[in-house]
Amino acid sequence: MKNTLKYLLLPALAAGILACADNDVDRNEYVYKDEEEEQPGTLPARKVEAMDQNSVWSTYEAVTVDRVPGYTPTAEPDRDVYGGWDVGGFTATGFFHTEMKDGRWWIVDPLGNPFINAGVAVFKPVISPTTNAAIAAKYGDETSWAAAEAAQLREHGFNGFGAWSRSHLLKGKEPYTVLVSPMTSLRSSLPGYGQDASVSMGWQGFENDIIMVFHPDFDAHVTRTVQELSQWQGDPYFLGFYSDNELPWVNDALDRFLTRKGSANSGWEYGYDHVWDWFRARKGNPSATAADITQADRDAFSAYYMEAYMSKIKAAAEIYAPDHMYLGTRFNQQDQELNNQPLMVEAGKYADIISVNHYRLWQPDQDRMSNWINWSGTPFMVTEFYVKGVDSGMPNESGAGWLVNTQADRGYFYQNFTMELLKSRGCVGWHWFRYMDNDPEDADGDSSNLDGNKGIVDTEFNHYTDLWDLMKELNTNIYQLIQHFDK
Repeated sequence: MKNTLKYLLLPALAAGILACADNDVDRNEYVYKDEEEEQPGTLPARKVEAMDQNSVWSTYEAVTVDRVPGYTPTAEPDRDVYGGWDVGGFTATGFFHTEMKDGRWWIVDPLGNPFINAGVAVFKPVISPTTNAAIAAKYGDETSWAAAEAAQLREHGFNGFGAWSRSHLLKGKEPYTVLVSPMTSLRSSLPGYGQDASVSMGWQGFENDIIMVFHPDFDAHVTRTVQELSQWQGDPYFLGFYSDNELPWVNDALDRFLTRKGSANSGWEYGYDHVWDWFRARKGNPSATAADITQADRDAFSAYYMEAYMSKIKAAAEIYAPDHMYLGTRFNQQDQELNNQPLMVEAGKYADIISVNHYRLWQPDQDRMSNWINWSGTPFMVTEFYVKGVDSGMPNESGAGWLVNTQADRGYFYQNFTMELLKSRGCVGWHWFRYMDNDPEDADGDSSNLDGNKGIVDTEFNHYTDLWDLMKELNTNIYQLIQHFDK
């Protein structure tokens, strides 16, 4: 394991390390050394020093498995070949699906067992000289790597894989998900897109933070990308698919369509004309202007906008992957789409599960999660979250995740975060982002994945032991904790 502590040289982070120096942990017992005689479930929450996305260090509480009030960790119950809880009680369809029972949503695995998807996203090696050499030395090739590491993850309580994973190496062996990107494909095909410097470009790379769902070529890109799912159709281990990652579902999309123009040859005029026709028809006034927009109009357009996107993808999936779940488009913005009731209601009509990339908050908010469940009428899963560690020695300057001092702190974050998800009766899983640390030499790297300690392993496949052990402790208590929280 890398443990160079480079950032102990930085005063601000050194202060953070010193502030939590009393968090010395006996990794065999998961408790503070001076509390070894205390009973599980009676200890206070841990204190963790963490830096948020505004680079501010503060102290946060983290409830860990040994500190859940009134809970005593027990042996993990039997699991089936998919990683589900081997107790039956649900419909066995031969494929993954969702059911609600006694007020809690579940994924149901192909054998009819309840299944909470504790997964890892981006299960693939980075493409760099360091990692290529490590694969050759430790595993021989990628096929052997995938088999060995998937077995290790299963032994540590994980039971699936998120977006951008080596699905072809998991097919028929481990539960996996697949991402298709029809809107991103359309954007890449437009010759003038993003070429006018005077046009506002959102952080997700879309002009004016709107997507081209009304472009006449969108349907062809839906067909072409969703058709790729046919190679996974029929595999009982194929849990489901997402469409596009972190699209800009802004709450004022109606205003933007009606008042902003895009780059020449980008196709912006198709949306402009279509939305003006929709708006004036809604108003019953062919002379209506943008000054006539009301909040009711914005809400109605949010639903219409989402329906125009998701209905086409769902229809294509019924042709190319009819036996598998649509996990929706991967939402991201807490104060935009995730706080937009009409949009979430519409998304729930087409998605089997709502997917949320969860950043910015130390832990999930129970009221927000209740809104997602109640508005959409479907369960949700968190498809990205992570925290980085100073003690990795990495710069940790890219990416949206929190920063803590040690790998043990990363494990405390994981346990606290996922237990808040388990308390929600609508969460059916989560995917840690990501399997391997960033590598600046990664040929597939992007601006948000350059230098962060996001992985469970470093770029030479060494596991971060403290994090690894704490993840296992939580994962092997998932079903027992659900029973405890649901009392």
